[in-house]
Amino acid sequence: MASHGKPRRDRGSDYESQIKEIRIQLVEQVKCIDGQVDFRQQLLQDMSEFLRRKAEINLEYSRSLEKLSDRFSSKIRNSKEHHSFRKEQHLLSPVNCWYMILNQTRQESRDHASLSDVYTSHLIPRLAHIGEDITRLAKKSKEVGVQQQEDLLKLVSELQGAMKTYQLYHNDCLNSEHKLKEAEKQEEKRTGRVSEQTASSPVADRGQRRSSLKKTERLVEKRLKKYLENSQKCSKARNEYLINLNTVNANINNYYINDVSDLIDCCDLGFHLSMGKTLRIYLQAEERVQASRQQGLQSIEGAVDNLDAQADKNKMMEMRSDVFCPPPRFEFQPHEGDEVSEVRSEPLLHQELVTRFQHIQSRLSSENLETEEVNKTLKATLQALLDIIGADDFDVLDAFQSSQSTESLKSTGSDTSSKTSTAKRRANQQDTENFYVTKFQKYLAGRSTICKLQAKRDQLKEAIDKAAISESNVSGRRRYLSRAQSSGESIPRVVSSCIRFINLHGLQHEGIFRVPGSQAQVNEIRSAFEKGEYIIYLNI
Repeated sequence: MASHGKPRRDRGSDYESQIKEIRIQLVEQVKCIDGQVDFRQQLLQDMSEFLRRKAEINLEYSRSLEKLSDRFSSKIRNSKEHHSFRKEQHLLSPVNCWYMILNQTRQESRDHASLSDVYTSHLIPRLAHIGEDITRLAKKSKEVGVQQQEDLLKLVSELQGAMKTYQLYHNDCLNSEHKLKEAEKQEEKRTGRVSEQTASSPVADRGQRRSSLKKTERLVEKRLKKYLENSQKCSKARNEYLINLNTVNANINNYYINDVSDLIDCCDLGFHLSMGKTLRIYLQAEERVQASRQQGLQSIEGAVDNLDAQADKNKMMEMRSDVFCPPPRFEFQPHEGDEVSEVRSEPLLHQELVTRFQHIQSRLSSENLETEEVNKTLKATLQALLDIIGADDFDVLDAFQSSQSTESLKSTGSDTSSKTSTAKRRANQQDTENFYVTKFQKYLAGRSTICKLQAKRDQLKEAIDKAAISESNVSGRRRYLSRAQSSGESIPRVVSSCIRFINLHGLQHEGIFRVPGSQAQVNEIRSAFEKGEYIIYLNI
């Protein structure tokens, strides 16, 4: 009996320990799901707080950008240049860049205000709704999970009852079997003893022994009947126990493999989808701001690419033609009826003018050569200066290094080197500027000298050429008159008509002796004289 009882106690103890572990697991499952819900609620609260604060920052930033833009925009609107250039609908390229920057700043201000509104009006309420959904679904899922755990524990309790019933009946079966075997042994002993004594014993003793044998047989039959009855009960209890055992194991497996996963899914129902939709709204808002900013920067880049010094100079001079248009020429102011308005090479002054003309011509050639050399140096210096100004002396990526702690020493050395390089470049630029301005001043002075010498040379050349032509005409006329007088011919009518016209109109009219006439007009006059048309006109 003792040997049969010990294993039963061990198996019962194992079951108790196993059931205890299952209970602990089930409790921890509920705690784990509750912890996950609490974690998500905290996550949603942190995200909401972050978005709320970021919305405030974006709104503050938007207002600051708006104030900054309005400050400089109002300054531009109040300027005279703004009204004049706006009226003509064309801007100087640097001003256009400045307008683009201000417009981009205003747009950025509006974008950040919209971003703040998206955070406040859409994202934060959505996160709050997700939190409400999590709490509601977690509560319902927990109720379902607790019910499933209770059903599972109920099956385990039934298994314990079936096991105890099976153990009880099995114990009764073992006892009845033991008693049956004892009775059978007694029956075998008595049957052998009776058979030995029957041959040698009298008839009276024989009957008594037979009666004792029948009692033993009846006991065996009784014990057998009891054993069979207990064995049947044991089999039935074992079957129920095995059925419950398989049912419990199947339910435990189903709960751990399927139910727990489904309960977590029920608790998570829609969470990731809602979070995904919310975060996609966040991404779309941020990407819209980024796209708008990129578009504004591209506009600024286009304006920068269109910086054109020559076009700006032309626009400015066109807009202020009253300032940059050459003034009227100074007219000759005759003194007390003096009508001579040009340089004349009088016979006594002719040689002096020729000498002066030659001196000026020599100076002009020398000045042209010197100014040309200065111009070449000026162009080379200008290109060198532009190269210095346009050199890339700063890499903006260095300012956006993510690692500052590990690169602090390197960045400090790099900053010092960069500042030294910048100082050298600035000094070199200033030296080149000074040299350029010096050469530029010399070039302008030389060009001014050339202009003055050119004007004097041209006027002297014109006077000398006219004097030569006049001298040639007078000599020819004298030779002609002398021949006509010697031959008895009168003065040709064309000559007398020209003389008469010059006497009447020459002093108040630009004639052929002052401004050279066009060859077509000269041919026309010659043809008219040949036909006799101008003779009458000139006489009139």
